[in-house]
Amino acid sequence: MNYSTSNPALRPSVLRSIVGGMESSGVMTLDGVVIKSLVLFAIAVLTAGATWSGVSSGSVPGFALPVALIGGFIVAIVTIFKPVIAPYTAWLYALCEGVVIGAISEAYNVAYQGIVAEAVLLTAAVFFLMLILFGAGILKPTRRFVAIVTLATGAIAIYYVASLVFGMLSGGQLPLISSATPLGIGFSIVVVIVASLNLVIDFGTISQGVAAQAPKFMEWYGAFSLMITVVWLYLEMLRLLSKVSRR
Repeated sequence: MNYSTSNPALRPSVLRSIVGGMESSGVMTLDGVVIKSLVLFAIAVLTAGATWSGVSSGSVPGFALPVALIGGFIVAIVTIFKPVIAPYTAWLYALCEGVVIGAISEAYNVAYQGIVAEAVLLTAAVFFLMLILFGAGILKPTRRFVAIVTLATGAIAIYYVASLVFGMLSGGQLPLISSATPLGIGFSIVVVIVASLNLVIDFGTISQGVAAQAPKFMEWYGAFSLMITVVWLYLEMLRLLSKVSRR
C-alpha cells in the first residue's frame, strides 16, 4: 500500500525521489529511526529543561522564543526541501524546538500548576496508542484517511494563520484559539485528534521508506519529521488542558 502524509517532511514523493536518485552505503531501518528519534527527543528535552530554568531565573532573554521559532521554521523548511542534510540539521531543529517547548511550558506552568506534567503524559499516551493502533492494523493510512486528515490539517493551519494576522492587526485572537467556552474546548479537542491521526500517517510513510530501502540518512529525516508532529501534539495538548483548567 502506498502511504502519503500531511506532514510535509514525509511526503512519499520525497521518499521516491531520494530512493530513485541516490546511491547510499546503507539503507534506512526501523531500528535506526527509533534510535535517532530518541536522540532528537533527548536533545529537545534537555534544551527545554535548561530553557525553563533560564526563563524562571531571568537569565534567558525575551527574544529567545521568537528567535527559536523563526530558526526552527527555517531549519525545517530547508530540511524538507533537502533531506540529505537531515543528519546535520535535525539536531539543530531539536535544539530550537527545545527552546520553544521550554519557554512555552514554563509560561503555562506558572499559570496552571502541574499542567505540563499532564500534557507530557497525555502526549506520550497518545503517541503509543497511535503506534499500537497502527501496528495492529486498526488504523490504516489509506488514501481516503490521508485525504481527510490532510484537509483537516490544512484547515487548522489556515485558521491559525488567520488568527496570527488578526492578532497583528487588532492585538487579539480569533475566538476558538484561546476561548475556554465549550466551543473553544471542542475546537482544541478536534485539533488534538487531527494531530494524533497525523502520527498514524507518519508511521505508515516511515514504514514505506524502510520497505523501499531509502538511504541511511533518511533515518534522521524520519526522526525529524516525527518530532514535527509530536511537538505540535504536545503544544495543542497544553492549550486544551489550559482551557479545561479555566472552566
